[in-house]
Amino acid sequence: MQNDAFKSKVLIESLPYFRQFSGETVVIKYGGNAMIDESLKQAFALNIVLLKYVGVNPVVVHGGGPQIGRMLQQLNIPTNFREGLRVTDDATMDVVEMVLVGKVNKQIVNLLNLSGAKAVGLSGKDGQLIRARQMEMVISKEAQAPEIIDLGKVGEVTGVETKLLHSLQRDGFIPVIAPVGVDENGETYNINADLVAGAVAGALGAKRLLLLTDVPGILDKDGRLISSLDTARTMQLFEDGTLKGGMLPKVKCCLEALEDGVEKAMIIDGRIENCVLLELFTDHGIGTEITKACS
Repeated sequence: MQNDAFKSKVLIESLPYFRQFSGETVVIKYGGNAMIDESLKQAFALNIVLLKYVGVNPVVVHGGGPQIGRMLQQLNIPTNFREGLRVTDDATMDVVEMVLVGKVNKQIVNLLNLSGAKAVGLSGKDGQLIRARQMEMVISKEAQAPEIIDLGKVGEVTGVETKLLHSLQRDGFIPVIAPVGVDENGETYNINADLVAGAVAGALGAKRLLLLTDVPGILDKDGRLISSLDTARTMQLFEDGTLKGGMLPKVKCCLEALEDGVEKAMIIDGRIENCVLLELFTDHGIGTEITKACS
């Protein structure tokens, strides 16, 4: 009886959120352990299907770093990282595109379709969806000349063609996007999936951006979850060194999405089953939400 009462409470709590999000776009970056663990993969697919059933327009952007790493190892192609980014020469780019677009993307599409959705897989090349340029990285070091790092075909987003996405949404399809972009000369680039998700969310005017990670969210210096931040407080966390490592690009991506008009950005633990529904449709959520500072 207690379990039934709890389920009823959760359902009642979620009803206002169903109304609030109906007709809105939510962009979800799918990655980490949620893409590997079979039970989490199934739960994620059902979460996305339920969003569609209650009138939300989900857009999925996915990563695939571990899968790329395994394929490079099998092909005896050496892997080199600089500042957390994979240096991408021509041979590596071929593998990245093959794995992300040809394998991982289609696996996710198939999983969603088998769960009751109508999903379509895309890369940034389709309809010039993700326009890109080569990323320039300059590392400044105290008392030393700046170091210019050549990352090869690692890109950054310069534009998102939303017409294709809007067309798919109108016809009831869920876009699933592999983070590969193309420049004006047709060169292909490997782009961080968080950056693509943030750019897509901003271009679509999404109500929410969700980044699934393998940590609970943003933690304070004592390791406690910070459930809510505004942009001003987030900048303080940059300055005092609380934000570091892999969390830095994720938070920067969230701030850029907010600047582009996204209402809220969330960093949540993809290792929690049904994390997407728990974050969107409950009063307290499970991760860290970031909003613009009040003026």
